[in-house]
Amino acid sequence: MNIQENISLKAYNTFGIDKKARFFTRVHSNEEVIKALKTAKDKYVPAYILGGGSNILLTKDLFALVVKIDIKGVQVLKEDGENIWVKVGAGEIWHDFVLKAIAHKWAGIENLSLIPGTVGASPMQNIGAYGVEIKEVFEELEAVNRETLSVEKFNHSQCQFGYRESIFKNKAKDKYVITHVTFKLSKKPHFNISYGSISNTLKKMGYNQHDLTIEAISKAVIHIRQEKLPDPQEIGNAGSFFKNPTIPEKHFQTLKEEYPDIPGFPLEKGVKIPAAWLIDKAGWKGKTFGEIGVHKNQPLVLVNYGKGEGEAIKALSEKIQKDIQAKFGISLQPEVNFV
Repeated sequence: MNIQENISLKAYNTFGIDKKARFFTRVHSNEEVIKALKTAKDKYVPAYILGGGSNILLTKDLFALVVKIDIKGVQVLKEDGENIWVKVGAGEIWHDFVLKAIAHKWAGIENLSLIPGTVGASPMQNIGAYGVEIKEVFEELEAVNRETLSVEKFNHSQCQFGYRESIFKNKAKDKYVITHVTFKLSKKPHFNISYGSISNTLKKMGYNQHDLTIEAISKAVIHIRQEKLPDPQEIGNAGSFFKNPTIPEKHFQTLKEEYPDIPGFPLEKGVKIPAAWLIDKAGWKGKTFGEIGVHKNQPLVLVNYGKGEGEAIKALSEKIQKDIQAKFGISLQPEVNFV
């Protein structure tokens, strides 16, 4: 295993923040993960696990052994007439796996096209988009226990999935390294096109109900995301910076009186409000502050225009949170992890 020293992490985070890792290594198997964790202990530094770097904001140099997860592979475990179970390495790029599934006509994740990051982060974040969440296709995962160095398996219930979260962001935070994820995908697709503008986009692209495919849905989602979200290769960002908040029905009705155009999506408990609408309504959309700002097309995205610092982006996010709290009485929670 190759251990490098004082390595810039600029190329390893989608915000493009130039912070350094005291030590850096890549791992390609469970065994190498265990070896890296042992190495970190030997060097008396913490081990920081890095996937695609698409959901982090670096605010400082890391005095740690940064362990880049490069575990690859897509393996069919079993299948029947309805479903197929596929085990995927945590280091696989999520969108590449989605495209592979579509090519094999494995349905269930086409609505999650073009989400940045790696497969290993997908259950940790319970990633979701356009009416679909990972928990709907998740079967189990393998993870290395950072304390015992043993490989453990987690089933669906053990992951304790919630909105953009799981046990790995709560009780088990920093206690495991996810190495493989198994998905249960369908051979007989159930098209989900009711969320957002997927249906209208499909019509504009020339598709109708009779020739609908998972590939068509994927193309529509990619089209929508590319129109709304900046490409991290061109402008540093981590996608949606804040979670969509849920507020009590009574609070929503009070806001509705003052803001008749406020959108809301009823849930079992409360109403979900689009964070993008709140930020836009508060006047933050398109604002720039030196090298950072709020994206001109999607106010949910904070951006680094070149040489921005993580500390500045964090400070901007906190100003937005305070303003939204003051104007609407709503607490915005970051979806991005501060490091």
